Amino acid sequence: MHFFQYRGNELYAEDVPVRFLAERYGTPLYIYSHETIVRHFRAYDDAYGTFPHIICYALKANTNGAILKLLAQQGSGADIVSGGELFRALKAGIPAEKIVYAGVGKTEDEIRFALRSRVLMFNVESADELREIDRVAGTMKVKAPIALRINPDIDPQTHPYISTGMKEHKFGISVDDAIEYYRLAARLRNIEVVGVQKHIGSQITKIAPFVDAVKRILILLDALKKQKITIRYLDIGGGLGITYQSEKPPAPADIAKRLLPLIMDRNITLVMEPGRSIVGNAGILVTRTLYLKQGAGKTFVIVDAGMNDLMRPSLYDAYHHISPVVKKKREQIRADVVGPICESGDFFARGRTIDRVNRGEYLAVMSAGAYGMSMSSTYNSRPRLAEVMVKGETHALISKRGSYEDLVRHEVMPRYSR
Repeated sequence: MHFFQYRGNELYAEDVPVRFLAERYGTPLYIYSHETIVRHFRAYDDAYGTFPHIICYALKANTNGAILKLLAQQGSGADIVSGGELFRALKAGIPAEKIVYAGVGKTEDEIRFALRSRVLMFNVESADELREIDRVAGTMKVKAPIALRINPDIDPQTHPYISTGMKEHKFGISVDDAIEYYRLAARLRNIEVVGVQKHIGSQITKIAPFVDAVKRILILLDALKKQKITIRYLDIGGGLGITYQSEKPPAPADIAKRLLPLIMDRNITLVMEPGRSIVGNAGILVTRTLYLKQGAGKTFVIVDAGMNDLMRPSLYDAYHHISPVVKKKREQIRADVVGPICESGDFFARGRTIDRVNRGEYLAVMSAGAYGMSMSSTYNSRPRLAEVMVKGETHALISKRGSYEDLVRHEVMPRYSR
């Protein structure tokens, strides 16, 4: 569910016309719905009721500070994968004791930063990483709380680029080797074993992969108990999908109904890492039509947003619904919706049947709140676009549009020395 709806012929973001926002702030423009973000977070929080749980929003989906602060106010934690994400989370007011640090390539400086900040736990992906965290913690004379990320070898039935839980992937430790790795962790002087984590992928639209993966992890928990290794946190990752086109993903409550009976009698705290399912449908990308071009047997709708602003269609051939901001009785055309970037892969839709639009009209690229701005770049020296948050009848700029000067602000003319 989200709060981008047509009223008559006009698309609204909550109670504000999208056309007004595009004219006020310019395009391309990301627009987010405050109420949608809150609703989606509460759907997770309410689903698990009084069972001990921490919802750690996955920053990689969208790292805007205003969104992070809003989630912090709702009681959210954070799932981070870099020192930069840790900095953002703390700056937004997310408590360190609700932050889990994932990722296969943590550097020494990042480990130190996380230990100084006293994050809830590191989700460890390899023996080398485990030993490095132990070494760094030893130099700081602290104990590092860790969970091992276990790869349960479950097919999440999603796009192969965002599938992470099978044995051929770079992520995690094989469930078959987990006991050995936990024994190693328990022997290390500067490591405190506190949890188990799994994450099988993203944009998952079926319950069965979630449940099957958790069942495998629970078997591991029972085996660890026999080894006298106590687990306090069961981190089930994230990955719940959203509706981009015709998908019908389960709601958080649907998954909770299947998972809670499995863990109700266990003395653990459940950790979840949703990202896309909180912010994905809470944001849209608004773009202006620049030109219509008739090619050999096809029409191109050329807009002012590009693949640098929203990478998903080019990277994954992902579908995003595209609608005119103002509906009219229009002719239907089959067209490619493309941007100005100097790449053939710069497209938002190919061979799509859409309403014919005229030069200057606005289009809304839906479901763009996740992996949109967070994956954007300044390729072709295009300044970053602006972001706006809508709350009821009010709206606010939450990220300024970049300038040409911003493109070179960090560059330094060389002064060579020996």
